[in-house]
Amino acid sequence: MRTHAITALLVVSLITLSGCAEAVTTGPKADDKPTSSPSTAGRQADRDAVRAAAGLPPEPKGSQRQAFLDGLNAIDKDIVHAKDDKAISRGIDTCGMVKDHPKDPVKQTEQTNKRWTSPSHPDGHGLTKAARILAVTHTIICPTY
Repeated sequence: MRTHAITALLVVSLITLSGCAEAVTTGPKADDKPTSSPSTAGRQADRDAVRAAAGLPPEPKGSQRQAFLDGLNAIDKDIVHAKDDKAISRGIDTCGMVKDHPKDPVKQTEQTNKRWTSPSHPDGHGLTKAARILAVTHTIICPTY
């Protein structure tokens, strides 16, 4: 239970750090001036810091990112379904689940099947594909878990 509370807190922090949480206003004021936003690299560094604090791996980049997406697409192109960033996010989330349940491969596979859905597979891709998704994720994004 405590892990879920910490994860929720970190997610809220991540959203805040990424600039997604803005106060709702009735519109711009006459004296409002555009403000500069943090660089993309700065926001990514903030997200990686929050992930590290939660014990999660950083977002894969370059060849690691491509290897992960290629591995998933080799299983079934509908797993990624042209949403690369969403797949990366789900991969990092899957690593967190692996870390939370390190000695329970059955639960890991069941949770992976529930987490990895698509419009044409709203209930998951089945346990066989889920086990393969889990293996790709574990091997490429979080091999030390």
